[in-house]
Amino acid sequence: MDRFFGFDLGDAESAVARLEKGDQAAPELIAVQGEKSFVTAYALLPEGGFALGEKACYSADALRRKIRFKSRFLKDPGSRADVKSFAAGVLGELYGSGDLVKNEDCCFYVGCPAGWNKNTREEYRELFERAGYPPVRIVSESRAAMVSACQSKHLQVGYDILSRPVLVVDIGSSTTDFAYIMGGHEVEMQTAGEVVLGGGVMDEILLEEAVNASENAEAIRKIFAESEPWKNFCEFAMRRLKEKYYADEEYWQEHECAETLMIYYRGRERLKLFMNREMADKAERRGSGTLSGKSFYEVFSESLLAVKEHIQGRDPELIFLTGGVSKLPAVRGWCAEAFPDSVVIAGMEPEFAVARGLAWSGRIDEELREFRADLEQLKQSSCVEDIVSSHMPQLYRDIVDVLVEPLLSKAAVPVFEGWRDGAIERLSDTDGRLQEEIGAYLRTEEARELLGKTIAKWLKPIADELEEHTVPICVRHNVPYRALSLNSYFAASDIDIHVNARDVFAVEEVTFLIDSIISIFVALLCGGGGIALISSGPSGIVAGAMLSLLLLFLGKKKMEDALLKAKLPKPVRKLVPRNAFRSRMENVTGTVKARFYENLEKNRNEEITARLVDEISAQIENCLTRMAEVVEIPLG
Repeated sequence: MDRFFGFDLGDAESAVARLEKGDQAAPELIAVQGEKSFVTAYALLPEGGFALGEKACYSADALRRKIRFKSRFLKDPGSRADVKSFAAGVLGELYGSGDLVKNEDCCFYVGCPAGWNKNTREEYRELFERAGYPPVRIVSESRAAMVSACQSKHLQVGYDILSRPVLVVDIGSSTTDFAYIMGGHEVEMQTAGEVVLGGGVMDEILLEEAVNASENAEAIRKIFAESEPWKNFCEFAMRRLKEKYYADEEYWQEHECAETLMIYYRGRERLKLFMNREMADKAERRGSGTLSGKSFYEVFSESLLAVKEHIQGRDPELIFLTGGVSKLPAVRGWCAEAFPDSVVIAGMEPEFAVARGLAWSGRIDEELREFRADLEQLKQSSCVEDIVSSHMPQLYRDIVDVLVEPLLSKAAVPVFEGWRDGAIERLSDTDGRLQEEIGAYLRTEEARELLGKTIAKWLKPIADELEEHTVPICVRHNVPYRALSLNSYFAASDIDIHVNARDVFAVEEVTFLIDSIISIFVALLCGGGGIALISSGPSGIVAGAMLSLLLLFLGKKKMEDALLKAKLPKPVRKLVPRNAFRSRMENVTGTVKARFYENLEKNRNEEITARLVDEISAQIENCLTRMAEVVEIPLG
């Protein structure tokens, strides 16, 4: 794509922004009929004429005039035709001015409320397609506002904001869109995009107050009831006067902010519109029929509290305001009432934040498509597997170092106690019990915690090696390199790459460990010619003598076999002291580890190793994918 257009079609005002592919400056706002922010209105004129924007509002000979139709999109099927007509009119203006060229390689990103579902968005997109637009993508207006904040040199929000909770509040003419963004992704909320609250409510209230203050109020109400074009015309004029007042409220405290309209409908009526602090208070605090008798302040505050309740204590660190109404000083105060610890900001031109963000989204999405393609190519290669495989010997050593000692104390000692107390008849029966005890320990939270810390440490050099491949991808596509840094990921969250310890201590290794422990049992029984038994009194002397004779006549190996199968009397078993066994365990731990390393080197099951490499690599690749998804609220 060579150019990206952002079209913020609002209920009252619209804007179009354009961004060249290689342009590093902010998107350019395109004037439509001479205005960067133009009225969302169209009118059908006599003899097939068509008027757009402000001209449509002021055309006295309009046969049909339509404004504020986007707000009815979800509930009034007829509004779809109005959206299509207006969109087609804007497209014609762009072609006519040369800001858009036929068949150029471009696309349009069009905004919609965050609360619109997938089907509604597709219906909306099809309207633009039928109106003759180049390829169109529908994007959440709150997402566009967030993109605008991240890209803005004025705000300097930065990449780190994506790891923190943010509330985007887009106050339009008819709806206020609340989007809560956590970890770069929008969290679904009941309030999102569905709060019927906007600047248009204020316009209605102000126009009603102006009419009520007029001597000919009854006549004007009758005109409004019979002529929608004239009502729309007066409402639009009230909106412009309101904007004029809020643009410099301090100045208008000492000057009159007013305008007189002439209404020509079966005669002539005069209507004076005016703004002052009292009118502003009514716009913010007076109840409205559109809001079921509540005021703008009440509905806005209730919506903020509903958001607060929904996010359950995860208050936003930043509240980003966008939309023309966000210029009202009172809005910041209302946000602070609900979220006193949050920072509230708005851009210098909040009414253009969505249009610019949409244009930025177009270019960044293309960069991200290329970024994701390169990442997918990395994942499809053997790069991750090769790096993990080269570090597998160290993983085995690290796990043996951290787990053999607790395995001996947590598995071997209970089995010894069971044999010594007579619960296990023969020493040869201990192998099954040992396997059960080892398996049970490896499933404990203690073992998982030890293993998790070991793997996290083991992954650090892997992360360093992997960055040699991920950093160039990020640099090529204008994405912060930390977006694919496993080191940053480990620092920001708990490690969630897991290895099953039972895979490392596989059948061969567990068998060796069991054999080693049984050897310790036998050594304690007959070590030093039966010293362990002889040391425990007269019966021990007899048993020790018997073992010495067995050793003399059978030899060490056959004697050990006989011991393994023998049902030794319980009193004889008691002759083996507990402390002696525990001390022996502590003394031979180093030897067991060394022999374990040797056994792993000689008898490592390649199938198990290959499976572990595949599983760990897949988890690392999934981490990379999740980290890449964060930039869906893109930064550049």
